[in-house]
Amino acid sequence: MKKYVVISALLILSVVFFQSFEKKEKESLAPLLDLKTFFRNGEKTTFRISPDGNYFSYRADYKGKMNVFVQKGNDQKAIRVTEDTLRSIGSYFWKGNRIVFSQDFGGDENFQLFSVKPDGSDKKALTPFAGVRAVIIDDLKDVKGKNSEMIVGLNKRTREYFDPYLLNIDTGVLTLLYDNKENYDEWITDNEGVIRLASKTDGVNITWNYRNSAAEPFSELLTTSFKEAFYPKSFDSLNKDIYAMSNINRDKIVLVSYDPIAKKELKELYGVKDYDLSDIFYDRKKQKLVNVTWEEAKMEKHFFDKEWKEIDGNLKSKFKNYEVEVLSYDDARTKAIVWIGNDRTPGKYYLYDFKTRDSKLAANPFPWIIESQMSYMKPITYTARDGMVIHGYLTIPIGVEPKNLPLVVNPHGGPWARDSWGFNNEVQFLANRGYAVLQMNFRGSTGYGKDFWQSSFKQWGKTMQDDITDGVEWMKKEGIADKDRIAIYGGSYGGYATLAGVAFTPDLYAAAVDYVGVSNMFSFMNTIPPYWKPYLDQFHEMVGDPVKDSLFLASISPALHADKIKTPLFIAQGANDPRVNKDESDQMVAALKKQGVEVEYMVKNDEGHGFHNQDNMYDFYGAMETFLGKHLKNKK
Repeated sequence: MKKYVVISALLILSVVFFQSFEKKEKESLAPLLDLKTFFRNGEKTTFRISPDGNYFSYRADYKGKMNVFVQKGNDQKAIRVTEDTLRSIGSYFWKGNRIVFSQDFGGDENFQLFSVKPDGSDKKALTPFAGVRAVIIDDLKDVKGKNSEMIVGLNKRTREYFDPYLLNIDTGVLTLLYDNKENYDEWITDNEGVIRLASKTDGVNITWNYRNSAAEPFSELLTTSFKEAFYPKSFDSLNKDIYAMSNINRDKIVLVSYDPIAKKELKELYGVKDYDLSDIFYDRKKQKLVNVTWEEAKMEKHFFDKEWKEIDGNLKSKFKNYEVEVLSYDDARTKAIVWIGNDRTPGKYYLYDFKTRDSKLAANPFPWIIESQMSYMKPITYTARDGMVIHGYLTIPIGVEPKNLPLVVNPHGGPWARDSWGFNNEVQFLANRGYAVLQMNFRGSTGYGKDFWQSSFKQWGKTMQDDITDGVEWMKKEGIADKDRIAIYGGSYGGYATLAGVAFTPDLYAAAVDYVGVSNMFSFMNTIPPYWKPYLDQFHEMVGDPVKDSLFLASISPALHADKIKTPLFIAQGANDPRVNKDESDQMVAALKKQGVEVEYMVKNDEGHGFHNQDNMYDFYGAMETFLGKHLKNKK
């Protein structure tokens, strides 16, 4: 970790930042909107276009759950091709002349794959294996002769590892592609859809193995510590060299070309000084590297391909002040579905003509969300007590002066993830209720380099928590937050940070909402999903070993410090959560009740790691609104 100069723990908000809010003060206060405005299923969302360009598809509500609908280009009426009334369908895409979608049962995350024709007929269960999770390794898009095939991974042989199969979505036939006796855990294909790279881990080191063709055995390519990034993304147009994201011998992740025969990095193709690159787009049809992406305060792109750069530039000129993304396009590259959105709108879908560059509104999924009634999400920075600069976002209710406001602190889950700029229905809901919302990318958040990430190791409840606390103190010092009306709310790791906040800084918060959060580090590690177990040693090094670091883990487990908690708590949990077992919440509630601390507990028996069914979301956010109103608003 870098040695940062120790300066004031609180960074004074810049003049530019204050001016940006002052400009918004003249805007009208938003009316108090119905809770369902923010969490109601979209009318038509997740648009896709078929490979032949004759159909488009979307998700829409059917009996309170999101299902997939298909419509011919010139028709006015759509056909519903799925019929799930128990759980919304999330992920789906076109493959050949069929739609492929995934679904789990009650939130257990053992996803199964299904396919169906665009008229709703011939629905097939492609991976009908109880307790088995299916993952897509390569959908084989733009691979010649593979219109009906894709490569999937199944943990049928053993729950810890996935074996690669070629899946025919028309017939449902599965063909084992590799007898995975070595227990490889990741697979990378070339431009022909041949598996050429496979990785495995000993828990803390990752070894990539390479072969020149499907007929050859794998041989070791390189081994790295999990602390270093080497992510092969695709092969070049000759199927020879590898495009990889790497931070080997550097702090930030950059794009490199790598020679697997010579076993060496050839060239750094692109990098950004202060941020990790996050992904690349390689166009298999054109056999060209198109762009790289990364996140600063907002998402950024650098293009290598002139044609795609012109498309992006044309769209940005049409939709100024909005983010744009080409989501789906037909095989002939004549038309596409484009999404536009920003921090105040969840977005709209447009049909885009590649040749004429004309665009036509296809759907506004959330017409009841009025952009002028939503609040602005402003990028901010502050300095933690040890000098670490923390980036984040602050949302102030529209039309309200940023002074002496009730505050909801909202740390993200992961924890090795990050908050991003854009429309966030939770944040907008809270802002509409009059709360300022602070989100921060505390140390360990991704995208800021190797040193920043590693500075979080064995710091749950310690400096990671200090970063959150210091953000609260900064808000108080700037006069934005009323010190007596501050709440903390988070899910998953954010739920842990919520519990740690009220256990280790008991005087800081007036209320807390823990959503599927970890409470006891020992029980948490004993109940992780089986496919996480190969990485358990890595997790022990990043968080703590239950044997070697038992005293430390006990010191950061909120459930073991319930005697320090006095803040009223609301806890929500999915009964089928495979990541954070229900026992994490059960034991926390029991410990708090034993201490006489006010605690409300909501359990949904048809949910897993987070609530996805609309009625459950209504219940949760309605209860949260009442809870926060009682402990924050009524204190003034």
